[in-house]
Amino acid sequence: MIIEAKELGRDYVLHEGSLWRRRRVVKPALDGLDLTVEAGAAVGYLGANGAGKSTTIKMLTGILTPTRGQVRTCGLDPVPRRRELARQIGVVFGQRSQLWWDLPLGESYPILSAMHRLPGRIWKPRFDTLVDELDLSGFLGTPVRQLSLGQRMRGEVAAALVHSPDLLILDEPTIGLDMLSKERLRHFLVRERTERGTTLFLTTHDLSDVQRLCERMVIIDRGRVAFDGTEAELAAVTGARRRLVVDVVADDEPVLLDLPAGAEQLPTDDASRLQVEFASPLTAAGVLAAVQAQCSVVDIALTEPTIEELVGTIYRRASISSRT
Repeated sequence: MIIEAKELGRDYVLHEGSLWRRRRVVKPALDGLDLTVEAGAAVGYLGANGAGKSTTIKMLTGILTPTRGQVRTCGLDPVPRRRELARQIGVVFGQRSQLWWDLPLGESYPILSAMHRLPGRIWKPRFDTLVDELDLSGFLGTPVRQLSLGQRMRGEVAAALVHSPDLLILDEPTIGLDMLSKERLRHFLVRERTERGTTLFLTTHDLSDVQRLCERMVIIDRGRVAFDGTEAELAAVTGARRRLVVDVVADDEPVLLDLPAGAEQLPTDDASRLQVEFASPLTAAGVLAAVQAQCSVVDIALTEPTIEELVGTIYRRASISSRT
């Protein structure tokens, strides 16, 4: 396992009240988190603001010490072996930079390579590849502070990968990027993982990033795992209902269908268009077969619940559970 966390917890101590009657309050940012990630996997780590995502990343990378529990990243205890761990991971924070602000972009990479003690014969070919695949050549001579957000984020990703880490941690990597910049970055990350086997651990509020890049989602709420699985499993767990829209040959009288248990016909204003909602374990093929047995089908369309709706359902359930 490239990431292992068991009963991981982190508390923050706050002081509330007036100057004379201040009281010490302990608030957990993480509370018994269990998480494993295999080498080569791509995991989307999701949660609302304050759920504990950034705290998790800081403990995985050795920035924060856990209050309780155990954590291993790349087989290492992150805090005491932070320097050794830095050679095996790359981290991109969407709102923080590891580039030198006043230097031209291209001058940051020799410095980063020296920090990782990489000889030129190793880092220069890797850097040339990153420049080509991330299309950096047009602004390597531009000071970082003058780059657009999309240009800087591509530069940040190159900085995180110049030493060829086993694990790439991305915290909101596409925040503020335009559509073309997002697509360019996503395509590159897919190639990087496919060709080099790099493990991807992604936190984001842009769920299209997760759909494009990750085959597994971990959703946390109030420092605990609320869901861990694939998008299909998420749809099954939430009881999400799919909608089958069928155009049929019909007269002026509305068509009333005899449907399998669990499927529901929705009212429509058009007698030639039928809408049926259903959930797992029913399949679209099964529902369509029932419709075809009763009507002459002209055309069909299947509407899936959006990932935003599915994740929102998990958030709401976790919130209700925590209050009861």
